Amino acid sequence: MVDSTMVLTGQTIAYTFYCLVIILLVAWFAIKVTGKGKSTAVKPAVFYTFVGFLTVIGVSLHIITYNTIPWAEMDLNRSDITPDKTFTITVKDHKFILPSEKLVINVDDVVLFDVASEDLTYGFGLFRSDNSMLFQMQVVPGHKNDLLWHFDREAIYSIRSTEYSGPKGVFMVEKDVVHVVPSSTTN
Repeated sequence: MVDSTMVLTGQTIAYTFYCLVIILLVAWFAIKVTGKGKSTAVKPAVFYTFVGFLTVIGVSLHIITYNTIPWAEMDLNRSDITPDKTFTITVKDHKFILPSEKLVINVDDVVLFDVASEDLTYGFGLFRSDNSMLFQMQVVPGHKNDLLWHFDREAIYSIRSTEYSGPKGVFMVEKDVVHVVPSSTTN
């Protein structure tokens, strides 16, 4: 699975370039319209050709980046995937109630996180050691809240609430409780 940080970097570069081209179009149009002492008419054929070019580039960016979203294929084929592990987690009184002290996952496992709230709407997110988010979902009481994820590298993650659930919600952090280890470690 492609890492979300790589996806974000690629999309940042692509969309920054795209935005710069659009800014140049607006600047070009403004110079042509406000120019002094010269012909200020913008030829419609040139203008609409450039707008058409931007449209083709914009649609192409969306098509190209669609397949780089790491979780898209798994979500589309979810009914055909059987998770290697399932962790049932309950959230109540601003606390995560985990099935064990540490959640150990083998590299290349597909894991289902089944999270239920007994009182408020919370968030459930896995965070890397540098505090960047791997994934998150909203946990709504009385609804099915689960997330399927493929872990493809060793790491240690923390669980945090990613939704505002009152002032106590800021303390909803389970530090370094998800351990992704090589397959031979847990056999």
